[in-house]
Amino acid sequence: MTPVAPTLQAFFTDRLTRQLQASPRTIASYRDTLRLLLCFTQEQTGKQPAKLDWDDLNETIITAFLQHLETDRHNTARTRNLRLTAIRSLFKYAALRHPEHANVIAQVLSIPPKRHQKRQISFLTAAESQALINAPDQSRWEGRRDRTMLTLTIQAGLRVSELIALNTGDIQLGTGAHVRCEGKGRKQRTVPLTTPAQAVLTAWLTERGGRPGDPLFVTRTGRRLSRDAIEQRVSTHATTAATTCPSLQSKQLHPHVLRHSCAMSLLQAGVDTTVIALWLGHADVRSTQPYLHADLTITEKALALVTPADVKPGRYKPTDTTLAFLESL
Repeated sequence: MTPVAPTLQAFFTDRLTRQLQASPRTIASYRDTLRLLLCFTQEQTGKQPAKLDWDDLNETIITAFLQHLETDRHNTARTRNLRLTAIRSLFKYAALRHPEHANVIAQVLSIPPKRHQKRQISFLTAAESQALINAPDQSRWEGRRDRTMLTLTIQAGLRVSELIALNTGDIQLGTGAHVRCEGKGRKQRTVPLTTPAQAVLTAWLTERGGRPGDPLFVTRTGRRLSRDAIEQRVSTHATTAATTCPSLQSKQLHPHVLRHSCAMSLLQAGVDTTVIALWLGHADVRSTQPYLHADLTITEKALALVTPADVKPGRYKPTDTTLAFLESL
């Protein structure tokens, strides 16, 4: 019997931290997964986590744990797969250190991820984006901050974590204006700024002041905005914008929708997906492919290329309201 604890500790201190140099968010995610697994195994076997061996973490118990996540904790298939990824990473590391448990480890590594339905990407049109940007009250300091924040997020396609981490020194104005940010895996990237974004940022930086290492977007007390605070501001301004742009009422806005909106605006402008991947900081261009399925106008343009010359372009529209009703049944 070989205890799990020493290898588990080495997995975090040696494998993740020193060898892979994993980000704090990755380490925290793996930590939470394995803590849940050990607590679940303790309930099933009656053994303390420090006394568990690899035979206790067999394919049966791992499968039961994954089922527990879905049925008892009501996790989605996507979350279940993320937890399985963390477990598989630990067991791949253990396979190198414990060949005597090769059979148990191989059985766990053979557990497949669960297929799940991919969500349709939600994004804002140009009119909806502008309505959202115009929603903050410009007579208030918070409103001017939020307008700048929304403008930058929509134009640069930033993740929430990237937005929170921005400092004033990350904004370069003038010739070659751009914003520098650190994305997933601590990958650095630079995104150019449009003229409207430059104008808003120039005004905000003048009002904001501070040193290059100070946070770009802060609370009244000078602290960085949190993820929850940004989500709350986006939701509040979306409600206000919906009064002038009714189409926003049917959309559930969260900060990542603004990132999707940036990607869709680039795609609709004819920008190649490889360039969009660089713009958004995607590690693989395949991450950009879902945007191709999200916009009907892209497929309509493709259809127009193969439409006979004598066919009038455009979508089908019934010529009569009664016919439209019958078509909708």
